Amino acid sequence: MLSAPELFSAEDMRHMQHALQLATHARDAENEVPVGAVLVQDGEVIGLGWNRNITLHDPTAHAEIQAMRAAGEKLSNHRLSGATLYVTLEPCSMCAMAMIHARIGRVVYGAADPKTGAAGSVFDTLIDARHNHRVEVAGGLMAETSATLLRDFFRARR
Repeated sequence: MLSAPELFSAEDMRHMQHALQLATHARDAENEVPVGAVLVQDGEVIGLGWNRNITLHDPTAHAEIQAMRAAGEKLSNHRLSGATLYVTLEPCSMCAMAMIHARIGRVVYGAADPKTGAAGSVFDTLIDARHNHRVEVAGGLMAETSATLLRDFFRARR
């Protein structure tokens, strides 16, 4: 996994900032866990998502899944080959496997998830050689901002 700040481009920063705005929307508009995702292919945003598990009564409605669903509909294709997914929290196993099936090229995440992270913290699902596709992983972009958003959300709920 790559995590050095110099590995992130201005475009990476811009898309992660957008993902953070979506995470804030999830928190403020829907009282959801603040996670946001932006899916980009060839420089174009093709899918947006934020956590909607509670709102939709759907355990699969994570931000990453929402963004991939939107992109699939937009492109009329279940394959999102080479796309980059920006997400404010390290993906879980469910989202990581969906990324593999969609053929996502790269995932850039903010805060690590030491309990369920599947991009290097707990599992290395995205780069496991046993899969027929591997996803490039870059973590830690705007990590503190993402972590603070999540920490403050959960503190307020206690």
